[in-house]
Amino acid sequence: MSRLAALALLLCLAGPARAEEIYVSNERDNTVSVIDGDSLEVLRTFPVGRRPRGLTFSQDGRSLYVCASDSDAVQVIDPETGQVRHNLPSGEDPEQFALAPDGRTLFIANEENATTTVVDAQTRKVLAQIDVGIEPEGVAVSPDGRTAVTTSETSNMVHWIDTRTLAAVDATPVGQRPRFAAFTADGSRLWASSEIGGTVSVIDVATRKVIETIAFAVKGIAADRIQPVGIQMSKDGRHAFVALGPSDRVAVVDTATYRVESYILVGRRVWQLALNAAGTRLFTTNGVSGDVTVIDAATFRPIKTVKVGRFPWGAAARPMPSAQATDGRAAGAVP
Repeated sequence: MSRLAALALLLCLAGPARAEEIYVSNERDNTVSVIDGDSLEVLRTFPVGRRPRGLTFSQDGRSLYVCASDSDAVQVIDPETGQVRHNLPSGEDPEQFALAPDGRTLFIANEENATTTVVDAQTRKVLAQIDVGIEPEGVAVSPDGRTAVTTSETSNMVHWIDTRTLAAVDATPVGQRPRFAAFTADGSRLWASSEIGGTVSVIDVATRKVIETIAFAVKGIAADRIQPVGIQMSKDGRHAFVALGPSDRVAVVDTATYRVESYILVGRRVWQLALNAAGTRLFTTNGVSGDVTVIDAATFRPIKTVKVGRFPWGAAARPMPSAQATDGRAAGAVP
């Protein structure tokens, strides 16, 4: 067989290329909407548990995890069919979570009982329940998998968890009502948003000390309407995108100078952000207007508004399954 014929055969076996998908949780409708990453149209919407908020994917893209807050469950869903495979034990009122780099350990913030629940997604067992501050919400795991953090809204703290011992080891004071946390790609910095404080704290991970506090000011918008929530780092790490809540803006921050470069007008009350895999498009969930704004991540210009369900909250880009991993046994796959 010639090399050309062999290549043609491989392309046939691989099947047609699939567009990337962006998944959005609709808090009031108890649904998830799926947006085609190319056409920017809603492909389908399927029901989930009550008051869905945070959502993320297994590393192979074959399992969708959804925090169904009022169902007190993390649901594991087949993204192809929208069917719930099973629920994971999550603790009371799960808000947000983060999947560790090992592809199986979930760290879940439980707002009502001031804990972080750690679950093995493969065995479906609770590994630990860790006491943190009052009303925990934001969760992140460092790129090297050694550290997890939880933000507590009432205690105004970032709590540091050793992932080997599953114990809280330190706490860093930040601004009022911290809602979200994100590590930089090299793991040296942690960014934490403070909704009521109106700021983002940049923390040195080695010392666990705040090294910069970023404030925001939008012309014509009252200061109390500038409420930072979701944070998304750009693919090249040069910028951080920060959702500013009822100001209806996304701030673009230079990660080297901490200077705000731009404010992007989006839909009403922007909550969370997600980048596509290439890092070329940013998707924002706009709770009050019930839509998603798609932004060109290079020019910082909105491209399109996509109508979804009522009160969209979380967003996640689905890693598209590879042609080689067709039997569900790829790394990170969850039965």
